[in-house]
Amino acid sequence: MDKQKMQEARAWIRAELDTCTKFWIENGIDRKHGGVYTCLDRYGKIYSTDKSVWMQGRCAWTFSFLCARYGKRAEWMEAAESCLEFLEKYCLNKGAQDRLYFTVTEDGKPLRQRRYFASEAFYSMANAEYYGLTGKKEHLERARRAYDMYFDLWQGNIKDPTGLGPKGIPETRTGHSFGKPMILLNMTSILLRVDPENAALYHERAAFCTDVIFKYHFHPELKCTLENVGPNGEARLGFTDGRVINPGHDIEGVWFLLEQAARTGDRSIVEKSEQIYRFAMDAGWDKEYGGLLYFTDALGLPTEAYEHDMKLWWPHNEILIASMMLYRDTGKEEYLDDFYMTLDYCKKHFAD
Repeated sequence: MDKQKMQEARAWIRAELDTCTKFWIENGIDRKHGGVYTCLDRYGKIYSTDKSVWMQGRCAWTFSFLCARYGKRAEWMEAAESCLEFLEKYCLNKGAQDRLYFTVTEDGKPLRQRRYFASEAFYSMANAEYYGLTGKKEHLERARRAYDMYFDLWQGNIKDPTGLGPKGIPETRTGHSFGKPMILLNMTSILLRVDPENAALYHERAAFCTDVIFKYHFHPELKCTLENVGPNGEARLGFTDGRVINPGHDIEGVWFLLEQAARTGDRSIVEKSEQIYRFAMDAGWDKEYGGLLYFTDALGLPTEAYEHDMKLWWPHNEILIASMMLYRDTGKEEYLDDFYMTLDYCKKHFAD
């Protein structure tokens, strides 16, 4: 490894991090109602005041994590606390056992409730991280409650209190989606770090999520990881939804799996994660123009999503993280090459 090159990459990334956090602190935080706006143009002007509930949790987690990693700063603490307070005051659906909304107005009036439960995931992560930073017990209790709700909704242990029911017709077609075990694995990693009292439960669920991913979604015979599979993990290749590959999602899952491998010392998880990563990069990296495609098809057929050939910023972040972790865990230079290839693409096309 060229240490000088790595130090230069780290310096560039940290400068971008400083620029990004400053931008959001100055322009995104709602000083009147609390929480964070998310529809900002490149100059920081707000062009829609509706608020994503996901982003209240994600921003609260981010700024809490920054404080834990780099030291507490008043502006970071204030941002995290503003988002957490906004979540608690406005984003819980009290009539549906504290299921969280998906979007609300700037002053917290509910706009949309979704069937799926990602809002609960980011709420749990945010409260857990903030508890780890401050030791405030009420945030751990909130994190645990939402974490258990996510698991119970996924497993069908409880009926969805919103009453919305499934989006499709389960009598016709049902199965597994990759996002659910992947995000629960991410949530579990955070809670394992801050809540050792419940470590046995978290280890059990982390192992369960890992098993679900490899048993159902990982299809080495197709050289891919499928977003949607049948009840027994069967690949359903006769329709577009059954052939969807989201390369960024797969690579995101890789670094959650590598965290599990580090906790357990299970080298087989590293080996399978390498395959998931390589399949995703082979399928998704645009050989002509560079960058990672948003969606591909397992059989190389036309994709249903109109945005399939867009290059979004977040999957490239996933590559930067996962490739560095794989280099750390295997010592293989190919992952370092991927890191620099992706970093160069980000410098040219994403850094503003």
